[in-house]
Amino acid sequence: METPDNESFRDSIGTVTQEGKRAWVFPKKPSGKFYKYRKWVSYFLLAFFLLAPFVKINGNQFLMFNVLQRRFNIFGFPFWPQDFYLFVISMLIGVVFITLFTVAFGRIFCGWICPQTIFMEMVFRRIEYWIEGDRGKQIKLAKQPWNAEKIRKKGLKFAIFLLISFLISNIFLAYLIGSDKLIQYILDGPFSHLSTLFSLLIFTAVFYFVFAWFREQVCIIACPYGRLQGVLLDTKSIVVAYDHKRGERDNGRKKWRKNEDRQALGFGDCIDCFQCVHVCPTGIDIRNGTQLECVNCTACIDECDSIMESVNLPKGLIRYASEDNIEKKEPFKLTARMKGYIAVLTILIGLLTGMLFLRNDVEATVLKLPGQLFEHKANNIISNVYTYKLVNKTTNNIENVSIKLLSHKGTLKLASSNNNFVVPSRGIAQGTLFVEINNAALSGDRNKIKIGIYANGELIETTTANFLGPRSYR
Repeated sequence: METPDNESFRDSIGTVTQEGKRAWVFPKKPSGKFYKYRKWVSYFLLAFFLLAPFVKINGNQFLMFNVLQRRFNIFGFPFWPQDFYLFVISMLIGVVFITLFTVAFGRIFCGWICPQTIFMEMVFRRIEYWIEGDRGKQIKLAKQPWNAEKIRKKGLKFAIFLLISFLISNIFLAYLIGSDKLIQYILDGPFSHLSTLFSLLIFTAVFYFVFAWFREQVCIIACPYGRLQGVLLDTKSIVVAYDHKRGERDNGRKKWRKNEDRQALGFGDCIDCFQCVHVCPTGIDIRNGTQLECVNCTACIDECDSIMESVNLPKGLIRYASEDNIEKKEPFKLTARMKGYIAVLTILIGLLTGMLFLRNDVEATVLKLPGQLFEHKANNIISNVYTYKLVNKTTNNIENVSIKLLSHKGTLKLASSNNNFVVPSRGIAQGTLFVEINNAALSGDRNKIKIGIYANGELIETTTANFLGPRSYR
């Protein structure tokens, strides 16, 4: 089946030539109302990214994703391996939240919040504008031979790119291993931790490659989010859209001519100036309709509004709108699918909130010692040996900790001579304990016993374990 001419643009990626080579995008420097809003949002998010690993709440790093030690902090809440189910629910909330916003507002996450877009458009691209100039000057510089001017500008730009990539790598490392450890590594000197330095240089190379060469290809080729639009978007989703009804009318687009009555001649308000294409960071023509390459950055909206204002035509030819709004003038409203996502999101948030309130500061695990059954002692006493592990999830030491048997009349003894011990902050206390119960108090060869963990005489956690005894024949 042949593709219609007006849909042929979907057969290939705009940043790759017919020969398969890279087609570089030189976007015009954006300006306007939405760009100003995006800058303020970006400044806030950049400050958040730079400061989050160094901010602490109750001694816990605000955000940390220590994959190696399986320790995570989200908004100051610590998640240990035992809390992995809470971390999974948190991630599900994030996925549903982004899905809901995609269904309602398209790829707005990519244009306003995505770290790739923020660093590319608000940091690296602005440095490029500062050093090389706007679109026309960049194209001219790219075409000219390698002379002193080109070497100076390119060398300065890539040196700054490399420096910023190294800074991003250090911040990224603070999220992975913790800011305290990163600062300690810096004070110790780079050659004291060669493995960490090697990892840091790899991250620097990756970030430099992404922002200096791969650039918009991340959004077009590598990121799967754009391809989800085909599944998530519908005719009621608000996206950055070109009003083809107004822009084309009966006779299509036409270049601007002064004192010409375009409406009487049947031409649309689009004057075919291509400024919306030149300002696009992914090099697409928004007039072709919704495309996976579009990151909803609103640069085309600002540029088109500026052109419309200069030729005394109404703004909003390109705007945030749904297909139904353009075709049928229908306002935005919540669909059944959006309401379903909102319901799921509300349930997940409620579930996570409840679990966080019910979560104890101490996680206790008591397990039967592998390979050991039970020991029959004098006076009909049955003894079992266990290993225990106490995880302190707080930033304070837990003093005077003791373990007691709650469910049966018997004795519980620690293998160590000291029955009162300390569980260190964000640490683990573990050891061996013995439980002795009279056989008369047991029912069968397998019993469930309840054990309490006390701190300064106050019960702080309970756990259960299996107690083995002789099989009874009745």
